[in-house]
This record gives sequence, C-alpha cells and structure tokens, in this order.
Amino acid sequence: MHRLLVALLAALDAILAAAGGIAVVLAPLALLWVVGVGSPDWGALWPTTAAVWHLGHLVPITVTLPDTYLAATGIDPSFASFTLSLAPLAFATFTALFAARSGARAGEAGAALSGWLSGSVVFAGIATLVALTGNAALVASETWPAILLPSLLFLVPSFVGAIVGAWRVGDGGPIDALRERVERLPGAWATVPALALRGLALTTLGLVGVGGIVVVVGLIARSTQVIGIYQASNADAIGATVIALGQLMYLPTLVLWAVSFVAGPGFALGTDTAITPAATQVGALPGIPVLGAVPDSTSSWLLLLVLLPIGVGALAGWILRSRMPVTTDPEPIGPRLTLTVVVAALTGGAGALAALVSAGSLGPGRLADTGPQPGPLALALGLEVLLGLAILLLSPRFGAAADDLPPRVRDERDETPELSFSPRAHVPFDRDEHATGPAPLVSAPGTGIASDVWPSAYRGPEDADHAPSTALDDDEVRARIRAAWANPDDGDKGPAGRR
Repeated sequence: MHRLLVALLAALDAILAAAGGIAVVLAPLALLWVVGVGSPDWGALWPTTAAVWHLGHLVPITVTLPDTYLAATGIDPSFASFTLSLAPLAFATFTALFAARSGARAGEAGAALSGWLSGSVVFAGIATLVALTGNAALVASETWPAILLPSLLFLVPSFVGAIVGAWRVGDGGPIDALRERVERLPGAWATVPALALRGLALTTLGLVGVGGIVVVVGLIARSTQVIGIYQASNADAIGATVIALGQLMYLPTLVLWAVSFVAGPGFALGTDTAITPAATQVGALPGIPVLGAVPDSTSSWLLLLVLLPIGVGALAGWILRSRMPVTTDPEPIGPRLTLTVVVAALTGGAGALAALVSAGSLGPGRLADTGPQPGPLALALGLEVLLGLAILLLSPRFGAAADDLPPRVRDERDETPELSFSPRAHVPFDRDEHATGPAPLVSAPGTGIASDVWPSAYRGPEDADHAPSTALDDDEVRARIRAAWANPDDGDKGPAGRR
C-alpha cells in the first residue's frame, strides 16, 4: 500500500480515537445540560468535557469550588481547591487499544514509520487544541501535561503496534535485520525473545481476567451495601444515570485495584488506610455506590487468593513450554531459566505501571492518597508469577518425543518383532523359458486388444471366424501348463523351482 495512503488512514484513526473519547463525554453532558439543568450555562459544557477527557488520559485537573457553593454546603474553605488525579482508565484504555490497532495496520501495510508518525502527530495536535481551549475558572489543568500525557497514550501503543505489524509481515529494513539476527541465535535461544513477549501478554491478560472476576464477585457478594449507598444518595433518574456512567468509566481502575488485592499488597482508599487479604483498615468512604463492594473485614481464607496469580503464571508457563522446540538431546536449562526470569520481571514491571496509572487523588484531605503502591505490587506479582512459571518451564518434559521415553519403554519398543525378507537374486527374464505357446499378436495402436490374446472361452461367436489358424485351443494351453509344472528336473528353470 502506498505510504501516503497509509499516513492518511493513520491520521483518520487518530481523529476517530480522539473524537470517540470526547463524544462519550460530550453527548451525556449535553443531554444533562438540556434535561437536568433549568438555566444551562453552555459556556461551561466544553470545559467540563475537556476536563473529564483530560482526567481520563492521566492529566491531573485542579477543581476550584466557588464561594457561593462553599457557603451553601458549609464546606471548610481550606478544601475549596484540590487536585483530582484518579483517572477513569476507560478513556486511556480505548485510546491505547485504538492506537495499537492503527500502528499494527500501518506495519502490516509496509509503512510502519509513516503511519506511526502521522497518527501520533494528528493526535498530539488534537490534544493541544483541547488543552488550549478547555480550561475554565472551576476546572483547569496545566498545559504541558495536558498535551504530553494524551499524546504519549497514543504514541507509545501505536509504536508498539507498528513494530508488531512489521515483525509479522516484514519491512525489508531494520525489523527484518533484527529478526534475522534473533533467528541466528543457537538452539532454543532463538525463540526466547518472542516467547518472552508472548508470556508478558499471557500473564497480563490472565491477571486482568482475575481482577475482573474478583470485582464481579465482590459486587454480587456485597450487593446489599451497593444498593444501600444508591438509595442514600437520593438521586433522581438523571443523577443515578450520571453516577452509573461515571462508575462504568472507572471500571478498569477497579479491576487493577482488584489485581493488587489478589496479589497481596492491596490498595488504599485514603491516607492511613489499607484493603488487603490479610487485614482491612478503612475509615469513612465517599458515597460512591461501587465502593460498597470493599470488604469491611477480611478472613484468613482470602489469603488463598494468592494462588490465582501463581496459577496464571503456571498456565502461561505451560503455553510457553508447548511452543519451545522439542529436541532429542536433553533440553538446555539456560533458555528456559532466562525465559522464566524475563517474563516474571516484565510482569512485575507491568504491575508497577498498572499501580502507577490506577493511583491518584480522589478528592481533598485524606482522599488525596488512593490506589495501590507500584513497588509492592511489582514485587508481589513478579515473585508469584515467577513461581508459577518455574513449575512448568523448569520441570522435565514428558512424552515429547520417542527418544524422551523411559529406557524400559524404549527397550520394549526395540524388542518388537519386525517382518524381514531375505534378499532375492536378480534373474534376467527369459521369454523362451516361460513360453507356453506362440506369442499373441499385438494389434495396431488405437485398435484395442487383439482378439487372439483372449482364450476361446472369452471370445464371442462373431470372433471365431477371424481367429488365426495358429491359435491354440484351451485344452492344448492347459496341457502345456501342466507339463511345465510337472517336470521336476528343470531345477531353477521351472516355475516350481524358482523362489
């Protein structure tokens, strides 16, 4: 595909990614402005939309409450201005996935660099436009983070997708050169880089799946508390809809909190709080219904949740082991050990990144510290996944090849009797020795089989008149065959003497 066309398609992908995220915020807010607000201030619609979009792309926003609101609610003036940085990761996830898919298409089309640069520049331009026009008196964000962080959320996944796409189909350049160098590595070492990345993808998807299951189980188990907080909010239909949409945007954040809970370090919901399987220390929580799923107390049985990350590592190890080359020689320990350590380290790094993006400030005062800590989560996930990987990757392989069978089984296989035949000497064919009568006449090409080849019993009555005079009748043929088989003195010349 032409590079210019790839660049234009990548730019269109960037526009759709940015416009999709903005539309998800703008449409419900516009409906709320029309239906729920008596005298809407349309000038505040775009800054509010930009603030939510920025927050969803990891940009901290500063909220300043007006004096009239402070006087009406009785809030301490010291809390009039605070930073909100806990990101609703649904926006960042959508942008990252869209960017990765765009980069992969550009790489598969043979124009990875053009597509990556085009999409990244266009998305950065849109982020700049939103940053310069989205500030207001109530909500504002710093300009450079508002440009840089959304741009990175598109640029980095797009680059990774472009590399993966070019690796799949080849680019005739540096990616192919790197792939050739990797494939020239000796033995099983050539598969280690690709398997390490595959292992990272497997462990990441497995842990996210575990976190999602824990969130669903928690919501079902504590549904009474969740419904009670909904009822206590006294929200009407519009307010309940806004609360539900907001919690839906925070669903990926809650999943990452659940991963940290399962791994052991847990997460915080305010200063000096901790929610872990071993113990729970929670103060007053904000009136957000989904936080009703947070357990008030823990049980020692919850410590068994640590087996889930170990099981994810074991499953990833089994899949990676099945894709390693099978050899008749003893498997080298070096590639398997390296693969185990690298995948565990990458998983720990992914855990640290997950903790970093899912932590932040949820409000003023003690709510400024929420979410998991990167260091403990990275260490816990790395060690647990390392244990699961080691169980399958470092154990002996059984039943992989015939040469890997136990000696007793190999001996039984070797003792299995086989059919054998003695060699037979080559004897030239002698037409005179096998002749039992005159040679049949061969018909001309295209005329079929000569009639005199067939015995008289197989000839039709109409062929009798055309039979040659030298043809033998059936009785004479049978007599000659009996005479040839009944002569015992011919030795090797007779049919009975030839074996």
